Amino acid sequence: MPEQDVTVGQLLLAEYQSVKDEQKARIGFRDNLLYVTLAVVAAVIAATAQAEQPSMLLALPPVCVVLGWTYLVNDEKISAIGAYVREDLGPRLAALARPGGGFQAFGWETAHRGDARRRSRKAVQTAVDLTAFCAVPLAALVVFWADGDGGRLLVAVSVLEALAVTGLASQVVRYARAA
Repeated sequence: MPEQDVTVGQLLLAEYQSVKDEQKARIGFRDNLLYVTLAVVAAVIAATAQAEQPSMLLALPPVCVVLGWTYLVNDEKISAIGAYVREDLGPRLAALARPGGGFQAFGWETAHRGDARRRSRKAVQTAVDLTAFCAVPLAALVVFWADGDGGRLLVAVSVLEALAVTGLASQVVRYARAA
């Protein structure tokens, strides 16, 4: 069987397919994290109401911080893959296809970013992220603090949780500004 040479273009297209598959998997995982967060919040609130133990709400902040951080990291990787395709892989493939220039590979990677409503969608998404991963656990802490029957250790834990949630909120906002 004769050997077949692999061209640079074929390698770049294979890399493109690989990174797009990773991006697609990360998008599905990231989006499911919101549903998981909603399910956890509902379960903790239901258990808290049934047991009439506001201290059970202290489970929400660490869970929301972990899920929110995982969401944020995946979102950043999704964006990084898009930037890599737009700024590196696409231009290299375009140069192979038309060495003199004038050809843009993977135009969708750039075109969809020019939508007039992109800024408003990003703002709404930031608000959703802040609500799901930060406002809900902070509200749970306020309910716990308002109960006033937590004891010193639980109050100290709740303060640490509030700091963690606030830290996550700052990262969500920082990332949204960078994007």
